[in-house]
Amino acid sequence: MSEFVKIAKTSDLPDPGKGTYEIEDSVVVLVHVGGRFYCLNDVCTHDGGPLGEGHLCGHAIACPRHGAQFDVRTGAALTMPATEGTVIHEVKIEGDDIYVRLNED
Repeated sequence: MSEFVKIAKTSDLPDPGKGTYEIEDSVVVLVHVGGRFYCLNDVCTHDGGPLGEGHLCGHAIACPRHGAQFDVRTGAALTMPATEGTVIHEVKIEGDDIYVRLNED
């Protein structure tokens, strides 16, 4: 695993809310929902669509291309046409700073 990287402040994202960030060579979506922060790859496993541009509803984020939904807590694919989950990353909060460590799976 890589090291934790500071990517945002807790005040940057409303609850619920989301933002897209670059870490190293990866693009990730940081999601704030239910008072917690989650991070997942910004890639729909169905066709590579940008999840960060999708609609957030509870703990699900939908790809804007074909509507496949993913659980932001686990990365699991919730609806077709996606059949594979996306990668989630570890989030750590220190004070007002949000840190993410990329999962290399």
